[in-house]
Amino acid sequence: MSQHEGQYKAAPQPIYSLTGKRVWVAGHTGMVGSAIVRRLADERCEVLVADRASLNLTDQRAVLGWMHSHRPQAVFLAAAKVGGILANSTFPVDFLRDNLLIETAILAAAESVGVEKLLFLGSSCIYPRDAAQPIREEALLTGPLETTNEWYAIAKIAGIKLAQAYRQQFGCDFISAMPTNLYGPGDNYDPEGGHVMPALVRKVHEAKLNQSPVEIWGSGTALREFLYVDDCADACIHLMEHYSGAGHVNVGAGKDIAIIDLTQVVMDVLGYHATIVTDPSRPDGTPRKLLDGSKLAALGWAPKVGLKEGIARSYSAFLAGEGRNA
Repeated sequence: MSQHEGQYKAAPQPIYSLTGKRVWVAGHTGMVGSAIVRRLADERCEVLVADRASLNLTDQRAVLGWMHSHRPQAVFLAAAKVGGILANSTFPVDFLRDNLLIETAILAAAESVGVEKLLFLGSSCIYPRDAAQPIREEALLTGPLETTNEWYAIAKIAGIKLAQAYRQQFGCDFISAMPTNLYGPGDNYDPEGGHVMPALVRKVHEAKLNQSPVEIWGSGTALREFLYVDDCADACIHLMEHYSGAGHVNVGAGKDIAIIDLTQVVMDVLGYHATIVTDPSRPDGTPRKLLDGSKLAALGWAPKVGLKEGIARSYSAFLAGEGRNA
């Protein structure tokens, strides 16, 4: 048990039920959103979705109109513009502007139509670059951000604060969850624009086909924590049912791994063994990012999918074309 775990009161019985409710998953085609939709199949609720062709989530008037027409009672806000280090560095306006617009439109509409409960999904990149490890929720806004993704991080911090503001000013039951690095079906497998895990899966797959070395960005020493996306979805439903508070909640796996070691694990799962070549000209990003999951653990939740099993599932999804750039 973490030294902080005893500070949080467990909620063994649900305080909110999704049974019989109209539940909107905003961003249902994304990796996290689609996992939440899969998980909600186990709940007796009506799942509402809206694709990009029918609803522009950055358009506040359109979102308000849709919400008034469909009247969701619970909302999972999983919609976001996301990308890896290169994408964040290349398109800072897009990452800051679009995410701010999405958050503002959906939270404002949720308050307007009287949504009973909303969960805002953020990212662990909200924390300071040099935050003490493992990172507790209280580390937010205590130091400078990692410059390679600060635009996205600032937008996500604004989303947390906006949810808190609606709770404070209007009494809205809006909560926030901050997941660690996620991976799984529906991921972006672009080796340039995707996150580290899906990029590695694709790199090792292609190296296996070509019988070539596996090249990774940076020194390979950066430490990262990885959570399978269906575990994240399960945690989101658990929080919706068991948590109500202004403070955001970390969602993680509880352990981290160096990128060079992760590369070896991916190679083991894919059955390919070759030389790993590092590229020091590429950025490492934050040296380490491990979340303290005590708050969520005290609410009775724990991850179920191990790293090797998750990678195997992700590779199967990649081979089946279940993702972007797969």
